[in-house]
Amino acid sequence: MKKSVNPLLAAVLVFALVLAGCSKESNEGGASGSPAKNKEITLAYVAWDSEIASTNVVKAVLESKLGYKVNMLQVDAGPMYLGIADGSADAMVAAWLPSTHGENYYEPNKDKFEDLGVNLDGTKVGLTVPSYMDISSIEDLNGDIAQSLNYTITGIEPGAGIMTATSKAIEEYGLKDWKLLESSSAAMAKVLQDAYAKQEPIVVTGWTPHWMFAEMDLKYLEDPKNVYGGDEQIHTLVRSGLKADHPEAYLFLDQFEWTPADMEAVMVDIFSGTSEEEAARKWVEANEDKVSKWIEGIE
Repeated sequence: MKKSVNPLLAAVLVFALVLAGCSKESNEGGASGSPAKNKEITLAYVAWDSEIASTNVVKAVLESKLGYKVNMLQVDAGPMYLGIADGSADAMVAAWLPSTHGENYYEPNKDKFEDLGVNLDGTKVGLTVPSYMDISSIEDLNGDIAQSLNYTITGIEPGAGIMTATSKAIEEYGLKDWKLLESSSAAMAKVLQDAYAKQEPIVVTGWTPHWMFAEMDLKYLEDPKNVYGGDEQIHTLVRSGLKADHPEAYLFLDQFEWTPADMEAVMVDIFSGTSEEEAARKWVEANEDKVSKWIEGIE
C-alpha cells in the first residue's frame, strides 16, 4: 500500500532544493576563483606573436583576478573584426591602427563596435632585413640584390593588413618581377632565423613589437612612398553592449595598456619555450603594480 505524501511538505522540500541550487550557483566565481556561469568572455585574436602575447595576458587577468572563464578565438584579421561587429566575440586587443587594419577592416565596421582606445603605443610595420645586408630602402630591391633574394618577400597569413600593404608596395615601387610568399607568422620567423644563422640575404614582412628584433640585429627598409604609414598604435575593441553585460571586464579592458617592452618580455619567454599561458601568468605575477591599475575601481 502506497503512503500518501503531504502536498504542503512536498512543496516545502521542492522550494528548499531550488534555494540550495540557487545558493550553489551564486557562490560560483566567489573567493574560490571559479567563474560564475554568466562570467564568460570570448577574446578574438590573430596568430601574430604580438597578439598571442597580449591576448593571453588579458586572459590571465580576467581569469585570475576577475573570475571569468575566457574562450580564445583565433581567426584571420577580417573575421576578427566581423566577430566583434556582430557580437560573436566580446573583445580584442589587436586592432593595429590607423594604417595596417584601418582601411580594410576598421573603417567598414567602426559603427558596429566600441573602440576603447590605445592599449599600446609605438608600433611599426614594414619590410625588414638583417642589418648585415647592404641595402637601406625598398627602392634598393630593384637593384642587384633582387636575384640573390630570388625576387621573394617572405610574408605571413594572407588576410593580414601587412600583406595587403606589401602587395601595394610591390606595385608602388615597380617590383614587377617580385612575389610575396604567403605563410604564417611562425613560418616567416623560422625562415628569417635560418637565413640569419647563415648570414644569407632575406626580406620579410616585419613589425614591432616582436621578439625577432630582440633576438636578431634587424632593420626596416626605408619607405619613401609611405606605403606602410608611420608609427602605429594597437587599440582595444569591444562588442556593443559589453559594458552593460560585463561591466567588470569592460572596465578592465578600458584600463588595459602596456608598453612594447612589456609585450616583448612575454614574446621572448614564449620564443624560449615557455607555453603561451604560462608566459602570460609569469608576466602578470611579476607586474602586480601595473595589473592593479588595470583593475582599479572593480569591486
